[in-house]
Amino acid sequence: MARAAKSASTARSVDGDERELVRRCKGGDPVAFEALFNRHMAMVYRQAIRMLGNPVEAEEVVQEVFVTVYKKINMFRGEAAFSTWLYRLTANAAITKLRKRKRSREVSIEDYLPTFEENGHYQARPVVDWSNDLEKTMATRETQAIIREALEMLPPVDKAVVVLSDLEELSNRDIAKALGLTVPAVKARLHRARLFLRGKLAAHFGNAP
Repeated sequence: MARAAKSASTARSVDGDERELVRRCKGGDPVAFEALFNRHMAMVYRQAIRMLGNPVEAEEVVQEVFVTVYKKINMFRGEAAFSTWLYRLTANAAITKLRKRKRSREVSIEDYLPTFEENGHYQARPVVDWSNDLEKTMATRETQAIIREALEMLPPVDKAVVVLSDLEELSNRDIAKALGLTVPAVKARLHRARLFLRGKLAAHFGNAP
């Protein structure tokens, strides 16, 4: 009980410290901005590299995100966590880069979704071990390569949803705030994307979706 209370107290202290840094940054304090940069830079880079798979582009996103923070910190109203705002800025910057890439790598998601008979039963159901925990699914090199290839084929927003949910472990509500979507839209995109990834795995291992 005492440990839980101490943990909650520490969390409140950290939140209060961040709010103070944001307040000072809005006032033009360069030290506060540097503190926010040092605190969140690794998180922004991690999200960017997972979405883009390219270190150079990920570093560009980090620069773009914190330039935006520096210029537009006064637009942050504090209605959500500061990290949620950063997730949104990072996702938007990464999605913009993904959309500039050749779209030839995208495939039709429907090609890898389960198909149904008229009575509603599966015509063929993928038989492959699958978990919503994408980190565990990517444990082997072979599976990791397949998943990364499949992620590259997803539309940018769908890829962002999967990264934020299964790799960054954000809640559907936080993802919705970060991407400007509704919670039902996040759930729908995540469900379809997971089915697609499962279908890609199934096809690779000889079980057509």
